[in-house]
Parts: sequence; structure tokens; C-alpha cells
Amino acid sequence: MVRAKLCGLGTEADVHAAVDAGADAVGFVTDVDVDTPREVAPERAATLADAVPPFVTTVAVTIPDSVAAAVEVADRVHPDAIQIHGEFGPEDVRVIRERAGVDVIVALGADETARASELEGVADALLVDSLTDEDAGGTGETHDWERTRELRESLSTPLVLAGGLTPENVREAVETVDPFAVDVASGVERDDEPGRKNHDALAAFVREARAAVETAPAAEGI
Repeated sequence: MVRAKLCGLGTEADVHAAVDAGADAVGFVTDVDVDTPREVAPERAATLADAVPPFVTTVAVTIPDSVAAAVEVADRVHPDAIQIHGEFGPEDVRVIRERAGVDVIVALGADETARASELEGVADALLVDSLTDEDAGGTGETHDWERTRELRESLSTPLVLAGGLTPENVREAVETVDPFAVDVASGVERDDEPGRKNHDALAAFVREARAAVETAPAAEGI
């Protein structure tokens, strides 16, 4: 079953709505060097993470400028996993995992197939996104899902699909890529308040993601 990560949460109400929607993971954007309405201070992220019940994974999403900065975010937020954006290599990821003591999700662009191969078996998951020049996500833009499926088929490391996903297109995305998980931030937000979530959209996103699996054709011989 595909997992759903609802990301960029900034209020207790949004956290509770995400949990009620059936999220497998929730993400908190913190300590990033880009302008985004989703960013919260590490202390705020820690408070929000504390409000998440057991069996829902908490993820600190950050753009650290060094291995030490990534570890510091993990130490301040105390998440179950840290999602790092930036040009971190396999050895960097190994050190972050060891020093932070949490799972490490590495975000990379849809065209970074060589880098994905280098991180194979090192990162706990690879998040394939439509990134900005600053390696940030939340662009609201999709990428070539067929190509991402080819990448997913070449990897044993779990692949998380992000980039322009919405309740309206996530079913098609899951059917095309067959990812380990899907990730959404801007695609479930309110029109009247940037960064805040539309609670109906959160529920619809999770429902549609899982409906894709339920209606997918069975494999031959099953």
C-alpha cells in the first residue's frame, strides 16, 4: 500500500487534520534558506511533532548548509526522520544517520539519476521532486512520471514521489510510478491563506492515493 506524507504543516489544527486524514507521515519545514510560508522555527517544529500520535512518522524537512547543521536540526526537533535538501553525498548521509540517530530521506531532482544511484542503499529513502535552483521543493510543478518509474524500478531504496501532486492527480501518479510513498505540500493548501492546509483536501489526497492501489490491475500469476 502506498504511504502518504502530508508536508509543510504549521499549526496544531493542520497536524490533527493530517492525522485524521490517515497520513502515514507528517512533515515540518524548518531551518531553510528560501522564502516559504510553510517554514516554522525548530522549536515550533518540535512542539508540533510532540502533538503527533504514535505510529505516524514525523519528518523535519530542512536545507542544511552542512552535515553539522542537519544533525543540529534533528537534535532540536527530535523527529523520526530528517529530509535533507542540498548537495549531500553518500558519506555525508552516512554521517548524518549515525550522528542524528534518525532515518535520512534525501531529496533530489527528477533528472538526478546518477546521484540516485550513488545514494542507493545509503539513504533510507529518496524523495524525487521538482526542485528549484535552491534545491527546495513545494514548487507545485510535476515532472516526468514515466521516467521516475524507470528510476524507481532501478532502485531498492524506497522512492517517495513529490512535485505538483494534488488530490486530483495523485491517483494517476501512483498508478504510473508505483512509489513507496507520495508527498504533498502546496497541493493541499487553502487559497485564502498561503501555507495553511485545506483539511478536506488533506483527506481527499490520502483517499485518492490509496484508491489507486485498490483499483490497480493484479499482477500476472497472482
